[in-house]
Amino acid sequence: MPLHWARWFSLLLLVAFVMSGCSRSSEGQAKLRLGYFPNLTHATALVGVESGELHTRLAGVATVETSTFNAGPAAVEALLSGALDAAYIGPNPIIDAHVKSAGDAIRVIAGATAGGAFFVVAAHVKGPADLRGKKLASPQLGGTQDVALRRWLAQQGLATDAYGGGDVAVVPQENAQTLESFRAGQIAGAWVPEPWATRLLLEGGGKILVDERALWPDGRYVTTHLIVRKAYLEQHPDVVKALLRAHVELTDRIRNDAAKAQKLSIDHVERITGKRLDANVVAKAWQNLEFTSDPMRGSLLRSAEHAAQLDLLKVEGVDLTNVYELAPLNAVLRELGRATVAQGEGP
Repeated sequence: MPLHWARWFSLLLLVAFVMSGCSRSSEGQAKLRLGYFPNLTHATALVGVESGELHTRLAGVATVETSTFNAGPAAVEALLSGALDAAYIGPNPIIDAHVKSAGDAIRVIAGATAGGAFFVVAAHVKGPADLRGKKLASPQLGGTQDVALRRWLAQQGLATDAYGGGDVAVVPQENAQTLESFRAGQIAGAWVPEPWATRLLLEGGGKILVDERALWPDGRYVTTHLIVRKAYLEQHPDVVKALLRAHVELTDRIRNDAAKAQKLSIDHVERITGKRLDANVVAKAWQNLEFTSDPMRGSLLRSAEHAAQLDLLKVEGVDLTNVYELAPLNAVLRELGRATVAQGEGP
């Protein structure tokens, strides 16, 4: 190949590579790259994608591309690298992303789910003392359930570290692997979100040692938020508004027709994982979840405090309160005739 053609070819490859990471489709329409997990705590995304409603509601505004993750820290890396534009994600990974970017990378634009996390243990575990020397699991180091587990253990006088040492070994595992490890007796318990908590109970013969609701004022704590990259919000406010409207209306649909939402969630989890959840498991787990657009600001900030106390998060010099940008959500809520949520001190 002549040298000048080689140079042109290299330039074209570079342009193609750069454009592949942009939030704009080849047709010139904005592109929204959305991440979520195959958990019932992410049912808004599961239902929206499986029904096609999410894509339909954003048609004409943006093309939607989706990616799935096992836990928050992996999704955070995708957001910080620019590989994702928005995600359904738990509180501690949000704060991690906020801190890593000095408060400049992401914004919480809505709540999604509250509740639905439990510490499930083997039948022989009677209390905290029985956990000493045992191995436990959480979805990922520094994730929301991981922080909750380590904080609770510390309150019981049981030390952990990030390397699986201490009085109790906490190991990160994908939720499906946790179920298998629990059934095989390789771990004594796990702090996991739904439907995995219910599966550990029904399929693994476990029991609930801690219902996380008992650790929070009024029994309410945020499990999943909807967040966007700050740059994307600034570049595509129309797409974000369309996403929020779809999110609010999907939340209504989930509340108003739980049976259909459960069926769509089951179908979509099977599409992602290749395994079908039992309908009875999902129906039981569903009772532990609250679907809401309210981000429950207070519980996210307390989660950040807990992670900092465990040395899993360094928050010095970072304003945690500016992680919220709720004006777009409130604009949608007003258009729909709904009560707005607080930009300041939320519930």
